[in-house]
Amino acid sequence: MDEYNLHKRVKKDVEFLTKELESMHAALIKVGEVPHDQLDRQVKLWADEVRELSYNMEDVVDKFLIRVEGIQQPHDNTSRFKELKNKMIGLFKKGKNHHRIADAVKEIKEQLQEVAARRDRNKVVVPNPTEPIAIDPCLRALYAEATELVGIYGKRDQELMRLLSVEGDDASKKRLKKVSIVGFGGLGKTTLARAVYEKIKGDFDCRAFVPVGQNPDMQKVLRDILIDLGNPPSDLAILDANQLIKRLHDFLENKTDPYLVIIDDIWDEKLWEGINFAFSNRNNLGSRLITTTRNFDVSKSCCLLADDSIYKMKPLSTDDSRRLFHKRIFSDATGCPSEFQQVSEDILKKCGGVPLAIITIASALASGQQVKPKHEWDIMLQSLGCGLTKDNSLVEMRRILSFSYYNLPSHLKTCLLYLCIYPEDSTIHRDRLIWKWVAEGFVHHGDLETSLFLVGLNYFNQLINRSMIQPIYDNLGQVHFCRVHDMVLDLICNLSQEAKFVNVLDGTRDSMSFQGNVRRLSLQDRTKDHQGTPLRNLTGISRVRSITIFTSAINIMPALSRFEVLRVLDLSDCNLGKSSSLQLNLKGVGHLIHLRYLGLAGTGIRELSAEIGNLQFLEVLDLGRNYKLDELPSTLFKLRRLINLNFDLNKVVPPPGMLQNLTSIEVLRGIGVSLNIIAQELGNLARLRELQICFEGGSLDLYEGFVKSLCNLRQIEILCINRNSEETSYELMDILGERWVPPAHLHKFEYWMPSQLSALRGWIKRDPSHLSNVTELFLKSVKEVQQEDMEIIGGLLSLRHLYIRSTHQTQRLLVIRADGFHCMVVFHLDCGSAAQIIFEPGSLPRAEEVWFSLGVRVAKEDGNCGFDLGLQGNLLSLRRGVLVYLYCGGARVGEAKAAEAAVRHALEAHPNHPSIYIRMVPDIAEGAHDDDLCEES
Repeated sequence: MDEYNLHKRVKKDVEFLTKELESMHAALIKVGEVPHDQLDRQVKLWADEVRELSYNMEDVVDKFLIRVEGIQQPHDNTSRFKELKNKMIGLFKKGKNHHRIADAVKEIKEQLQEVAARRDRNKVVVPNPTEPIAIDPCLRALYAEATELVGIYGKRDQELMRLLSVEGDDASKKRLKKVSIVGFGGLGKTTLARAVYEKIKGDFDCRAFVPVGQNPDMQKVLRDILIDLGNPPSDLAILDANQLIKRLHDFLENKTDPYLVIIDDIWDEKLWEGINFAFSNRNNLGSRLITTTRNFDVSKSCCLLADDSIYKMKPLSTDDSRRLFHKRIFSDATGCPSEFQQVSEDILKKCGGVPLAIITIASALASGQQVKPKHEWDIMLQSLGCGLTKDNSLVEMRRILSFSYYNLPSHLKTCLLYLCIYPEDSTIHRDRLIWKWVAEGFVHHGDLETSLFLVGLNYFNQLINRSMIQPIYDNLGQVHFCRVHDMVLDLICNLSQEAKFVNVLDGTRDSMSFQGNVRRLSLQDRTKDHQGTPLRNLTGISRVRSITIFTSAINIMPALSRFEVLRVLDLSDCNLGKSSSLQLNLKGVGHLIHLRYLGLAGTGIRELSAEIGNLQFLEVLDLGRNYKLDELPSTLFKLRRLINLNFDLNKVVPPPGMLQNLTSIEVLRGIGVSLNIIAQELGNLARLRELQICFEGGSLDLYEGFVKSLCNLRQIEILCINRNSEETSYELMDILGERWVPPAHLHKFEYWMPSQLSALRGWIKRDPSHLSNVTELFLKSVKEVQQEDMEIIGGLLSLRHLYIRSTHQTQRLLVIRADGFHCMVVFHLDCGSAAQIIFEPGSLPRAEEVWFSLGVRVAKEDGNCGFDLGLQGNLLSLRRGVLVYLYCGGARVGEAKAAEAAVRHALEAHPNHPSIYIRMVPDIAEGAHDDDLCEES
């Protein structure tokens, strides 16, 4: 009976904790919406206590849940307590667990009640974040420094003016034209919009410039527009929002003259949608509507029609930044004394071309009519970007950037703060970052079938759209990396320090001063002053739940045995192979039973301890680029919660019968397959979204087993198939063509084995929608390419990157038609010496990079003696480069030289002046005469 009562009491206590925690979590979200300097000290202390208690709850509950088989992975505290309650019976059956659980829950409850009582006793009240406490400093910057900013905006004015004028017939010029200026805070959006307004307002008798701001009143915005356009204020005071929208709509609809309206600093799509109802697209008078926003989603909502344009604000160039900076300090933009030149360049690099940052810092250094001495410039430089400065000259700049931060929902605030683990100027890998968010428990969803990574990807894209992180685009315009602007990094480092969110050790004196519990640790050690000195004296290290170590700090990595609740361990690119002590230290990894993320890519490890099987919560294991790691312990394949297993280029072969255990896996890269049983096991991994596989040899049974498995993987988005042998069989591609139907999610297909395009033709002919979402297609060793293939592939409407190389080409002429490849950005087609490729006028209209081949002898024999490939006046989007393989085998040296000259001449006339690379295959021997035959390659 005592055991029954104990169980009943604990269950009741867990229900209490769940409800109390939800209430406190809601209060913490409210605290997070208020700027830190506006919070009362009691609120700050209470919030710190609640955070610490929340961390402790997670750690305690996880210690019990780790002992239970078959639990769902909890990603937040509410889920933890629900899981604890659901699994209570199973836990109570395990010996002394029942009393340990009862004691732990009782202790947590007492702590929670004490914190709640202290809040009531001290009358802790969280202020309303929507109260109009301060005016956005951007407005003050606008009016105070507008003349200085506008003076260097000539090029921007011209570009924006071009967008505002519609080229075409008279009717198109007179349509309502909308332009949205988008970019993060401080870039000068308002200043640019104001400059354009001043320049063109004389052409419009009816005009308005209305600021909106972060917490706008819809009725006030509408009234302000109407008043600026000439409506009496007295007529508008009693109208509600709907009436004001109708009044504005009717007023503009009945206008007989064009109008100009600029709506500045829109933060919310819903607000814009309400205002937009008033602007009729039937006003064909040449009216103009300009908006500015920090949110890319808002700018897209503002520009839905073909004639509308989005203008993305870019940072100032180095020269313009220098001119603005020097002009503010020295009056004359060219008057910087030599002693200040280097430090001013270093400061400008920190500012990253952000006008607001440049002016804020320059104003501090100018100090009225006098320039501050150089040692104060040096102090300013040292303070920038470190995240710990208390210098008042940066307060305004941080406050401006903080407007964007405090407008984020709570989950995005947390994800953004996490970026302070990266050193300044880091190129941050998108997928690694998202998987860390998942492991930390920052990513939430209610649907267990939805991939947490895809939810995290949505978070990442939202941060880009809100201009809080800067995307790094690849050749296709896709984003796989990002960076954080120095000023944003400065802001989040300060916020992180205040919230005790992340502790950074970067070699600075202040970074060594850790107080209280350390929850997340970033070891950067950029000055290398502490090389070889482990953090023996760091208090609270046992409570660390995340540690990221960068290359120069690897020798101060603490022993893994010191961590009790670690969830994230990222040692990527730290060379563990050089140090036997570090390799030995890593063998304690089996002790880290709470670990969710283990990053060992590029560390040089040669073996993985069998202790890895102890990590039953592990979700991400990154072992890529460890080329001497060729064997894995079988215990690894008992980790049923693994979502991402990356061997990358290692091509590791799993033990037979083990791969099928990874039922949660979504990403599997670099797996080697040599036996049919392993190929068949892949069919059990139904959640797979990305598969990178390498065949170690080949047989019909092996290929059939693989294709049978592939047919079960309906979530596949990325499929990469490679080989380790030189076999030349086309069997696998033939079987794929006959038996596999590509799933609708597929967007990247790489096939590096010998293939025939008949399989691809079959997929598309049966149902073109099978490849309708494919954006990247790589076929390295195609037998031959026919004209029909080019036209079928050219009809894939989403295709942006194509790579095809044929090995036994028979069709001598391939024409790239103008009616295909409409979205192609990167086009690579190499058909060797047996064909010439000609481009129709208007072909590849969006291609920015083109590689192609020319068989010189074939072109000559088929009458193309001038080597006219259709390049002149064509391929109008070329920007990056053109690579031409000139296959000269069997042709005369003089013919090869003539072909090179003709191709080069056509490309040099291109208006975008792309980089031109022409590669002779084989190279022409030195001293060869024009009549000599080129050797066959």
